[in-house]
Amino acid sequence: MIRRSLIASATAAALATSLLPGLAAAQEVTLRLHQFLPPPATVPKHILKPWASRVEEASGGKVKIEHFDAMSLGGKPPELMDQAIDGVADIIMTVVGYTPGRFPRTEVFELPFMMTDPVATSMAYQEMVEADLQANEYKDVKVLGAWVHGPGVIHASRPIETVEDMEGLKVRGPTRVINDLLNELGATPVGLPLPAIPEALSKNVVSGTVIPWEVTPAIKLTELVTNHTEFTGDEALYTATIVLVMNKAKYESLPDDIRAAIDAESGLNLSKFAAEVMWENDAPGRAIAEKAGNNIIQLPEEEVARFKEKAQPVIDRWVAEMEEAGIDGKQLISDAKALIKKNGG
Repeated sequence: MIRRSLIASATAAALATSLLPGLAAAQEVTLRLHQFLPPPATVPKHILKPWASRVEEASGGKVKIEHFDAMSLGGKPPELMDQAIDGVADIIMTVVGYTPGRFPRTEVFELPFMMTDPVATSMAYQEMVEADLQANEYKDVKVLGAWVHGPGVIHASRPIETVEDMEGLKVRGPTRVINDLLNELGATPVGLPLPAIPEALSKNVVSGTVIPWEVTPAIKLTELVTNHTEFTGDEALYTATIVLVMNKAKYESLPDDIRAAIDAESGLNLSKFAAEVMWENDAPGRAIAEKAGNNIIQLPEEEVARFKEKAQPVIDRWVAEMEEAGIDGKQLISDAKALIKKNGG
């Protein structure tokens, strides 16, 4: 009887302790991070998982971030933003342009030949998020980080050495703006999320794609196409915008110390870190193509100038579309360029 009473007392005490507010056990929070890339890809392996570890450490172990890669929580990449809004996942990483036209101001960073330096452009993007975009375009989520990838490269079944070589080529593009660019260059754009590229190439749905070198190993691209066209000069053909966002209600419900731990590792810190990692990993991706003996073409300055000339209508159309939507597109371009220059680009 005495032993049974002691056990009952201990159980009651443990239960009471677990219900007391402010204790570590009650403060532990698990967050689910969902994204579309396979685990070995640069972003999950070298950006998201290290970032999550730093957040966990900064929180003193009070938060745990679980990783769900390659859409393992279900759905398709274009649904990720709504999954964050609806709470299907607590945190998601996505390419903003996977939901065409939904984030029009953000598209300014995807305009042809806008990007000079991906780190400077990423920090410019994050600054614009904090100053403006969080309050309007991203009002339904909490943006933890915003960045862009390194210079976009054309990867194709045939050599692309001139603007004319793009004519009639079916090319996968990631976003609305970039697909408009491909169309203006004479190609036939096919909008697809990145995980769909290998199947589309192997089944001849497309004969090429535009992506940075960094992600090519994750989809074994250099085994699917053997021609790769780079652009010389200060500006890249294109880049795509990427965000890590959190369910707004979940973020606001967190204890102050956990929210502070997330904030400390997010914002400009995350933006700069992510861009640096993606840019650094362009080199290993390119090296794989070199080792395979693939044809790497570097367009000369005069041919890049011809691509720029062909791309100008894309910029003009975007400005006109923004005006129709009540957005000052010219001012956005000016602001974006100023922020990129301010951050070293």
